[in-house]
Amino acid sequence: MSAEELIEEARKVVGEYTLSRPDFSAGAVGSALLTVQGNVYTGINIEIACGIGFCAEHSAIAEMLKHRETRIEMIVAIHLDSIIAPCGRCRELMFQIDCKNIDTKVYVSEEKYMTLDELLPNRWEPSI
Repeated sequence: MSAEELIEEARKVVGEYTLSRPDFSAGAVGSALLTVQGNVYTGINIEIACGIGFCAEHSAIAEMLKHRETRIEMIVAIHLDSIIAPCGRCRELMFQIDCKNIDTKVYVSEEKYMTLDELLPNRWEPSI
């Protein structure tokens, strides 16, 4: 799968999802990831009261884990038709679910990606 195709998969899930209150939102950000096994998983963000909610990348990663996969080849997130970099929490999640994800290609624009290693230079690692 090409980066362009993965970006299109993320765009497909972006949208307004009806929630119980107008100040709550879901789907403003969509994410798609490609695993090293060649499978694509998508997710959306959720923003509601009291800080409850999660990022689109977390949602896509949870879907991947349900299918017993942990290795991410590449990942992208879309907000308002623009590619956005994952937050620090998402970066840590990718690394902590599988340290081999340090080589994951994280798209920061349609033409450019950075490795997770470049985006997470001072990552958390357990002391032994």
